[in-house]
Amino acid sequence: METRLDLFTTETGSRLGKRFAALGQVIERSPLPAATRELVSLRASQINGCGWCIDMHTKEAAAAGETAVRLNLVAAWRESTVFTEAERVALAVAEEGTRLADTHEGVSDETWARMREHYDDEQAAALVALVALINAANRLAVLVHQKGGSYEPGMFAAFGE
Repeated sequence: METRLDLFTTETGSRLGKRFAALGQVIERSPLPAATRELVSLRASQINGCGWCIDMHTKEAAAAGETAVRLNLVAAWRESTVFTEAERVALAVAEEGTRLADTHEGVSDETWARMREHYDDEQAAALVALVALINAANRLAVLVHQKGGSYEPGMFAAFGE
């Protein structure tokens, strides 16, 4: 499938990109660890089949020093030993918050309670906002068939300027 529309070249898409970048900066400035942010974004993007966002978040994570082993195991995090308990629960929040149609409650009470054992209010707020933001970004990119493969680390930061 060909890309249907390059959102980045339209006035509306450019304005949206700036808003997404600004929201991303709020989350980046939060106390939620950077590695957790990239792992969560990557996992939601895998679930949603967003090649553009998978490309972006694997490259950004690698540029920030994330290991190939951990990046390769995100899709099978439950069957892996390379993630901390805090990262594991953040990945569970990402999955449950992404697969809303699979449950009537979104993030389960059990997962929420586990998340609160590892994350304070500020981190929890950032995690919830991140799951919502990456899902919105995934949907934009998937709807227009934005392809992965051409992203360069730091590329999206230009939209925030």
